[in-house]
Amino acid sequence: EEFGGVVPEVAARDHIRALKPLIYRALETAGLKMSEVDAFAATRGPGLATSLMIGVSAAKGLAVVNGKPFLGINHLEGHLISPFFGTTQGVKPALGLVVSGGHTMLVNVEEFGKYEVLGQTLDDAAGEAFDKVGKMLGLPYPGGPHIDQLATDGNPKAYDFPRSMLNSGDFNFSFSGLKTSVRYLLPKISDPNVPDICASFQEAVVDVLVEKTLEAAAAKGRRTLAISGGVSCNRRLREKFSEACEA
Repeated sequence: EEFGGVVPEVAARDHIRALKPLIYRALETAGLKMSEVDAFAATRGPGLATSLMIGVSAAKGLAVVNGKPFLGINHLEGHLISPFFGTTQGVKPALGLVVSGGHTMLVNVEEFGKYEVLGQTLDDAAGEAFDKVGKMLGLPYPGGPHIDQLATDGNPKAYDFPRSMLNSGDFNFSFSGLKTSVRYLLPKISDPNVPDICASFQEAVVDVLVEKTLEAAAAKGRRTLAISGGVSCNRRLREKFSEACEA
């Protein structure tokens, strides 16, 4: 929040400081000794290389010292199958939408470990666009949750922002143009109604995410949607998916 976004080098240094007490707190919470851990896992990518290196190095070191396996976890696969955690049937066929600050992609899930990427963002991720627009509006970082909150008091039809690539004929996304549209609008408004801008921007993002996801699900014959990533917490996105599924 102090820097208005993630600074990789600063993040990596903070990871080093936080990692050791975090590991001990996790063991204490779980009621385990280090020697009782069956395996050590860490996210190996994709993501910020400097931060990933801290986690992977620590987990590999602990695995070697304790004579246990090291498991390198794919960040996006973790998102993709997280909706199935805690279910009795495990990972089942579904159409997955991973929508976060760094990634936006549609994936056909056949079973655990068997995936087909149908489309992804060609520029900004949806969450990245939320945060950048939030910064333009002077909102605290990260901007996504603040836009979500302010949008509840705004008019989603106040501004006609573009629905980029909505009719592109494929399952790719683009949110850079939408972000630029907000940037060009702001100097033209002497007294901007921030909730209206938030609601209109959010509606444009959500319309594209929902429509393309439903089209992909229909194309692959999937009746289960698995939505994951930070932006999946957005209330309007959840509402529109619920409305579509009920229909």
